Amino acid sequence: MQQLAERLKGLSDPTRLRMLALLEAGELCICDLMEALDLPQSKVSRHMSFLKNGGWVTSQRKGKWVYYALAEPVDPVQIDLLATLREHLPELDTGVEDRERLKQYLKTKKADACG
Repeated sequence: MQQLAERLKGLSDPTRLRMLALLEAGELCICDLMEALDLPQSKVSRHMSFLKNGGWVTSQRKGKWVYYALAEPVDPVQIDLLATLREHLPELDTGVEDRERLKQYLKTKKADACG
């Protein structure tokens, strides 16, 4: 029960929900998330650490950057919650705006911007 409570805490912040919605598109560098969310690196890193500790995302260091991806859920409750989030988060206005900012950023990103 404690582990489930910790996982649910990860979903209790709008910024973290926005991050999960963006990661639905695949692995993203911390700099990609910063641009899409218009947030400083420290805030993005703090929220991603919270999601990682809750088992929602995985991370991988490549050079000086950290890349995040959605974790494969292992328990049935997390599987169901992630499926529900995947269904409904894209419909929210903020998520649409975040994805558009990310799309524009990735179009113009220089090759050396992230690792």
